[in-house]
Amino acid sequence: MKTIKLPKMSEKEIREAIYSHNLCRIAFIDDDFPYISPFQYVCIDNTLYFHFTDYGKKKELLSKNPNVCVSIENFEPDLSSYYFVSMQGVLKIIKDKALKHKVMNKMVQIARENFSTNFLSAHGFKKKGGWDNFKTEDQIIYKFEVVGKLVGLKSFEER
Repeated sequence: MKTIKLPKMSEKEIREAIYSHNLCRIAFIDDDFPYISPFQYVCIDNTLYFHFTDYGKKKELLSKNPNVCVSIENFEPDLSSYYFVSMQGVLKIIKDKALKHKVMNKMVQIARENFSTNFLSAHGFKKKGGWDNFKTEDQIIYKFEVVGKLVGLKSFEER
């Protein structure tokens, strides 16, 4: 039996997939096994940005090794159509206050339009005060730089 490989996504399709979503999974290096966690992200000028809390396992792992793999997926419930993008790279902390402000504003805008305030706890905030809690200057923002493999695969198109 001949193995059939999934079609690769074009650069344009990968870019569209990245911009059309705002949730992903990040795999961190944790000794012998990866540690995977969901994250909200924003994409500005073809760069992914993430908000981190100042505590927890993810922050601990990142301080040991900034190399990660980011996965963005889209599946129809019956799996008639799907794609996934996998990107290897490095997370780097952002110090520039203007850029942090831009990222946080976009993250809040997307969150208000798409997410329940119950999701605030994933960012380390209580529901009281809503998404405006997010806009303080002391937020920890990382940018993702692709330095390894960038792979996008998709389901076969109907003919």
